[in-house]
Amino acid sequence: MKQIVLSLLLLLGTLSSQADQLKLKEIPIEYNTLTPDEEYVILRKGTERPFGANYEEFQAQGAGTYVCRQCNNPLYTTDSKFDSHCGWPSFDDEIDGAVKRIPDADGRRIEIVCNNCGGHLGHVFLGERMTAKNTRHCVNYTSIKFVPKD
Repeated sequence: MKQIVLSLLLLLGTLSSQADQLKLKEIPIEYNTLTPDEEYVILRKGTERPFGANYEEFQAQGAGTYVCRQCNNPLYTTDSKFDSHCGWPSFDDEIDGAVKRIPDADGRRIEIVCNNCGGHLGHVFLGERMTAKNTRHCVNYTSIKFVPKD
């Protein structure tokens, strides 16, 4: 009996060390295909022109959710949308855990990116007193897609 138990323990130890040596293959994440303009903004941290045709579309949209154009991660709801008159979509709050804030390369601003795929969204500004939350997410329309509420 001791010999069987000992053999089983040795076998389990061997299997465990073999499993540790196996490397899991990374499964590539499939993202949405982007146009060259979308790639410029989302992947290369570009900025679209203010008050473009997409801005008018943004202002006219009803209730729903804005998702990342690259990965479809929900980012903002229309409840947090407001008109800041800056020429880009503005929100005063994000969906919990959806947006990551990182210091911008210029050292003066805070960049916002999709917390799921890292796609560039725009910048966040604090202390402007435009809403009760005192926060403005200035988002490139190119970085988001609107999903109407059912």
